[in-house]
Amino acid sequence: MKKLVIAYSGGLDTSYCAVSLSKEFDVHAVSVNTGGFTTEEIKNIESNAYKMGVTTYKNIDAVATFYNKVVKYLIFGNVLKNATYPLSVSAERIIQAIEIIEYAKSINAEYIAHGSTGAGNDQVRFDMIFQTLAPGIKIITPIRDQKLTRQEEIDYLKSEGIDMPWEKSKYSVNKGLWGTSVGGVETLKSEKPLPNQAYPSQLEKEGEEKVTLTFKNGEFVALNGIENAPEVNIENLNTMASKYAIGRDIHVGDTIVGTKGRVGFEAAAALITVKAHHLLEKHTLTKWQLQHKEYLSSFYGMHLHEGQYLDPVMRDTEAFLQSSQKMVSGDVTVTLKPYHFSLDGIVSKHDLMSSAFSTYGEENKAWTADDAKGFIKIIGNQNKIYQQVNKI
Repeated sequence: MKKLVIAYSGGLDTSYCAVSLSKEFDVHAVSVNTGGFTTEEIKNIESNAYKMGVTTYKNIDAVATFYNKVVKYLIFGNVLKNATYPLSVSAERIIQAIEIIEYAKSINAEYIAHGSTGAGNDQVRFDMIFQTLAPGIKIITPIRDQKLTRQEEIDYLKSEGIDMPWEKSKYSVNKGLWGTSVGGVETLKSEKPLPNQAYPSQLEKEGEEKVTLTFKNGEFVALNGIENAPEVNIENLNTMASKYAIGRDIHVGDTIVGTKGRVGFEAAAALITVKAHHLLEKHTLTKWQLQHKEYLSSFYGMHLHEGQYLDPVMRDTEAFLQSSQKMVSGDVTVTLKPYHFSLDGIVSKHDLMSSAFSTYGEENKAWTADDAKGFIKIIGNQNKIYQQVNKI
């Protein structure tokens, strides 16, 4: 039989794909852990995969890869799509697609399958990366091609002796290193918020708690003085902050296929890290660095969301973002509170506010009053000329 790799999550759609495709192909299931999976959950996914008739199952631990290839640059760029969303799921899908296609190539698979429908973003991200990295491997998408309903999938699996509790939970939750997405009936329309109970983390702590994030060249290297790999610090910060139910919001944006989409999310560590990093940058970068970073970061986030990760312009932008972090080192103090957090301040040897050259405020000794008057006169020349020429 011909060898096929399936991107397997263990849900209804990929289970249908595994069972139906195993009748025609030698199916090898693979899932990619980009954060959020427990050891027990991975074992359950593996056990269920074999019940679906796959030949082999492999789980790829890509948490560190996810951080180093994507999350790091989202932090460098302070990327929040539409000033709100840290690109939790869309960023994960990029790395998952790359890892899955590389695995398919390593076992000489002739086919690759995923369970995306024809309505969302993931089909674009998976197909584009699969086609780019392995144009010779044919893509198969049963759910999209057959336009299957959930009930049709359930009925088919039952007819094949697979009778599992497929009832769709009221809220779909996708956990990862960089945040958790939450979808429900409320997010299908525009007017209602998600209820408190829809979010995975509930309020456990009252009062306030101060934490210190240490950055070195833009990377999150320590939490409360304890050094770890950045991805570990992110996980530990999320454990702390989630007890305050921090990081909840609803993102409204444009899908790749042109429709509007609405999704809830909880991303305590992502939002705190980005905001703390941005504050440190405000103190350590020049105004022109900050200005040019802002639009390039928006460009980077949009192209990542749209599945354009493999375009070389992304490596060019990453090089700029990396270069901008040379002086972004120091400590940022944050106060955690129920449902929100506040940025207290920073300490950095690169803090441009601490310069002895001049003092911000009424007192200044770096230039004279006449210097200031001459500067203001010259800097206004362009506007004066325009106004006079056009007699405004």
